[in-house]
Amino acid sequence: MPSDDLPETFHVTTDDQLRAVSNLTRHRIMAVLRFEPATITQIAERVGLAKGSSSYHVRLLERAGLVKVVRTRKVRGVTERYYAMAARAIVLPDPGEAGPDVLMRHAVADLEAAPVDGERHVRMAHLRLTDEQFAELGARLQALADEYRELSDPSLPDASLVFALFHPSSRKQAEAEGDAK
Repeated sequence: MPSDDLPETFHVTTDDQLRAVSNLTRHRIMAVLRFEPATITQIAERVGLAKGSSSYHVRLLERAGLVKVVRTRKVRGVTERYYAMAARAIVLPDPGEAGPDVLMRHAVADLEAAPVDGERHVRMAHLRLTDEQFAELGARLQALADEYRELSDPSLPDASLVFALFHPSSRKQAEAEGDAK
């Protein structure tokens, strides 16, 4: 299934869907499927799982509607299923007050698992922006990510881009929350 046929976004709305994307192994399976369909065997090889474990995680993702079978073929009397993402992008709900952000936890885990000798660009910047500048920067970052996603070529090595633009809690607010616990 060409990625042109995929819906642009899939909004995670149910607890089952959120549980499905909250697991790091399933996150990595979705990363395998983001550019091209793959079989359970191919997924298992790329993620480093046993085929049974790979099948289990793919079934959970499929039940949650996050991946789907896009084609089948007979191989030595067995039907081989090719799975693909259900949409180009997965949109998670706001994590809510004090809730962990699933994407950022997965991004940090992926960064920690990446080869140490590989090229990395990791930076944190503390900014002071007007509301308008904050909104403009968020829109520019999103546009840049979308631009490079369109340039992505499945034959090239994976690269992950993660960004978080947010207003941290103030020191007074953090201290008050700490005192309340």
